[in-house]
Amino acid sequence: MPSPRRSELRAPFERLYRTFDRLHSAGDPVHIVRRYTAPDDREVVGFCAAGLAFGRVASVLNSIEALLAVMGPRPAAFVRSFHPLKDRGRLAPLVHRWIRGQDLIALVLVLQRMLRESGSIERFFLAGDDAEAPDIGPALDAFSTRALATDVRPAYGRMPRRPGVCSFFPRPSAGSACKRLNLFLRWMVRKDVVDLGVWTGLSSSRLIVPLDTHVIRLGQCLRLTRYRSPGWKMAAEITASLRALDPVDPVRYDFSLCHVGMMNACGFNRAQKDSQCPLRGVCHPKVKGQPSKLR
Repeated sequence: MPSPRRSELRAPFERLYRTFDRLHSAGDPVHIVRRYTAPDDREVVGFCAAGLAFGRVASVLNSIEALLAVMGPRPAAFVRSFHPLKDRGRLAPLVHRWIRGQDLIALVLVLQRMLRESGSIERFFLAGDDAEAPDIGPALDAFSTRALATDVRPAYGRMPRRPGVCSFFPRPSAGSACKRLNLFLRWMVRKDVVDLGVWTGLSSSRLIVPLDTHVIRLGQCLRLTRYRSPGWKMAAEITASLRALDPVDPVRYDFSLCHVGMMNACGFNRAQKDSQCPLRGVCHPKVKGQPSKLR
């Protein structure tokens, strides 16, 4: 991001961050994770909640609550003691979009292996991390590859060609933006009013923005990316633009940018342009059909 652009965005981004860095402004699953106080419970609930965070918000929240009702008051203890034959009947009826009960059983088996082998999801993640890498892309690749080496046959019986549990463990090297994994990492690593700061072994400077529809729209409107297609390259470029504003904690702006989109305030590709946008004056919306001016 060129220097003049950086100075243009810093003050309005800081105002936006302060506006949304409040508990009552969070309308997403992180509130559910906050109910739990033990770090291992927050890890398990956070991973499951982020993993199911796709689709309509009401549906997402209902699915998370249904899973937690099965897991009980100590979700980490449930994972550690889970037996696929004895306990599968409680998870089997659950459904979230294309995720079925057997996929959730497989997910619990993967999380169980992480807790048994490493003691925590954080330590399992860090075992595949190179702290010298500029961001967590290689670590995510290693994390997902190692996670999917878990024997999940007890969940499926006859293994499908691509079991649904794979959707919880995408890889940057395959082009995925890894939105839900990056969301989980934001919750675990960052610490403010919204994010929980459960992990201590990973620097917030290396996080990548969780790339959802709202961040894509704002990223294009604010010229934070030149990419048109969502994927890892777009997520990394938007993060690089945010890193120019805050090298230590670039993803701190994600929550507020996402909520501008959720409020339908962004005028990208809309006739309203930026009339309702709290960032008006620094964004560059275009009406549908007009050529893009992304740089």
